[in-house]
Amino acid sequence: MKKVLMTIALFGATLAATAQGTVRPAIPRDAALEQKIEQQLAKMSLDEKIGQMLELNLDVMGKMTMDDTKRVWKLNETMLDTLISKWKVGSILNAPGTRAATVEQWQKWIRLIQEKSIKYIGIPDIYGLDHNHGVTYTQGGTLFPQPINLAATFNTELARRGAEITAYESRAANCPWVYNPVVDLGRDPRWPRIWESFGEDAIVNARMVEAEIKGYQGDDPNHIDRFHVGTSTKHYMAYGAPWTGKDRTPAYLSPQLLREKYFEPFRAAAMAGTLTMMVNSASVNGVPVHASYEFLTQWLKEDLQWDGMLVTDWADINNLFTREHVAKDKKDAIRIAINAGIDMSMDPYSVDFCILLKELVEEGKVSMTRIDDAVRRILRVKYRLGLFDEPNTGGRGFEKFGSDEFAQDALHAAEESMVLLKNNNNTLPLAKGKKILLTGPNANQMRCLDGGWSYTWQGSNAEDLAEKYNTIYEALCLKYGKENIILEQGVTYNEQGQYFEENAPEIEKAVSAAAQADVIIACIGENSYTETPGNLNDLWLSENQRNLVKELAKTGKPIIMVLNEGRPRLIADIEPLATAVVDVLLPGNYGGDALANLLSGDVNFSGKMPYTYPREINSLNTYDYKVSEEVGTMAGAYNYDAKVSLQWPFGYGMSYTTFEYSNLRSDKTQFAADDVLTVSVDVKNTGNRVGKESVLLYSSDLVASIVPDNKRLRCFTKVELQPGEVKTVTFQLPASELAFVGADGKWILEEGDFTLKAGNQTTGITCTETKKWETPNK
Repeated sequence: MKKVLMTIALFGATLAATAQGTVRPAIPRDAALEQKIEQQLAKMSLDEKIGQMLELNLDVMGKMTMDDTKRVWKLNETMLDTLISKWKVGSILNAPGTRAATVEQWQKWIRLIQEKSIKYIGIPDIYGLDHNHGVTYTQGGTLFPQPINLAATFNTELARRGAEITAYESRAANCPWVYNPVVDLGRDPRWPRIWESFGEDAIVNARMVEAEIKGYQGDDPNHIDRFHVGTSTKHYMAYGAPWTGKDRTPAYLSPQLLREKYFEPFRAAAMAGTLTMMVNSASVNGVPVHASYEFLTQWLKEDLQWDGMLVTDWADINNLFTREHVAKDKKDAIRIAINAGIDMSMDPYSVDFCILLKELVEEGKVSMTRIDDAVRRILRVKYRLGLFDEPNTGGRGFEKFGSDEFAQDALHAAEESMVLLKNNNNTLPLAKGKKILLTGPNANQMRCLDGGWSYTWQGSNAEDLAEKYNTIYEALCLKYGKENIILEQGVTYNEQGQYFEENAPEIEKAVSAAAQADVIIACIGENSYTETPGNLNDLWLSENQRNLVKELAKTGKPIIMVLNEGRPRLIADIEPLATAVVDVLLPGNYGGDALANLLSGDVNFSGKMPYTYPREINSLNTYDYKVSEEVGTMAGAYNYDAKVSLQWPFGYGMSYTTFEYSNLRSDKTQFAADDVLTVSVDVKNTGNRVGKESVLLYSSDLVASIVPDNKRLRCFTKVELQPGEVKTVTFQLPASELAFVGADGKWILEEGDFTLKAGNQTTGITCTETKKWETPNK
């Protein structure tokens, strides 16, 4: 028996405090670097300081023009010269027209920006791009599966490696700052950005963000080399919990939920050294986060001693008066936001920020102490990125940009992310030689596989930039032979309309084509979207797509249902009609190839659901629901000991092999708050082929002073097992991680019984004494 030690460095166990209760800085202080910051700050005028606090959109510095028969964006050097020389602008962002540019274009534009920044203010610009799952806005680079897919892998190394490659390719294009990772918990399936997160669980998001920050930034956040970038972890915080399910609308959450779950991934990101964070556009419990001194300054900057920079999201200071109505005008909004703790304003189209902030300082409504603090934080990011010494990167040393090596990493991540949800009668793997009807709107389009933030903001109108990659149809033709694939989609998207619009269905054509097929693969789901354009009013999958499956089922041919969607659309009426179901989520440019490898059995499934897949609109829930929410049992073929209604549970996923858990044990059956539990479980591959298994360790607090969660994920890892092989997986679990936030808002670990669970194994442990923390974080 092999033994595998998986030491999980849980954040709560590593937060150190002195005897006086002073928290150690999240990022260790570098005295030499801090001295440079102070020297630079001392030389700066008020105008220069305020200019550093403004971030403008590149679009204001140029325009689209016609070059022969093509529309081409051209930079207006005079406008750029004015904005930097007069307004001292410290940061620029975005791709022109939100469409990916070439490496050569980025090199030209950013080098010119840096040249003028150094010439006029002696401080380099920091350029930022939404490189969210690979180099979104750089043509020819590598696109990885979306973050929700990485969550489904439960493999933090894949997240780290993808971030490392994205950093390298961003720097090849001379971009030193990316607006990623995203750790908005995806706990509401209605929300249009659930796929940008690592799913519904706080611990999965925390471990994934730690891995990505290491990949993006390297090992030392004070000294980031030319092959790595600064991160902007977003959107701090509770952005993914809108009461209505609509983007940028208010969240109403208990103090316990905020502190225990929504804050946890951002706390982990701060302690992992993220250089910057971007702030939630909406409000929490009636307070816009951009106006919350408590969340921005107290929770992050003071409680964690995090010395990074806070940047707004798109024009969000304006929203304090235009939408939220907590400010009377823009000047008042700037006063509120800067005093709350905002350091840089993403004010894309206007320099009004500079004029109005200077007035506020002169009127004494924003102190020079606050201005200096913000500018220190901005300068600190630029020094940490080495921009003063090397403002430009790219060229020699970046030959791997868009390489086959990186493509293989993206393919591997896509393969590990796809989830086999149903496989009746061993329908899969699908043997070669059969005639396959490939149908559904997602069968032959790269846009669906990539999702939003893929070459363009919405992922639309970019098929020309993804022509070299294989759609599902093209990948299946390569795998099974084009002569064996019948493409008749039946339902297609209206590419000139909104993401949810479909053309008039031609279901009868697909039904007719089924007569020539042995098996049907129905590729259904969603077209790409992000942010507010992705809002929906009905969580059910479109009626046209469900009718397509229903009519095809009448043919009697077995149906393999492939779900390609950014959020879980309701399919309870058609799921029973399928003999197999695969959820590919949003797997990126190599998603078609990955699916073909998995359907054929050349690769084994190992993904697990990163969120709870709902069965009905009035039963939206998460795996860690309160025990008092158990209102009934789920009947039918899928009953995973569930006591709430759902389609598939968080953490569920099948394989072509089988795994057996045994001998779950803890080295301590009784413990106190300062103990560390060593928890082990044996996992055996009982099938006849190699497979990977994500091992998830849960805890349940059996009795607590407030209603306890049904269960909470505490640790996870992934192991590969040969047929018949057994491995012992061991986790180090600090007992303090079993604490919760009590009714008084303080962390508490109460004496009493707990149950640990992994697979079908459980074991009991007992806390012998109660401990309450007087600090905001354990």
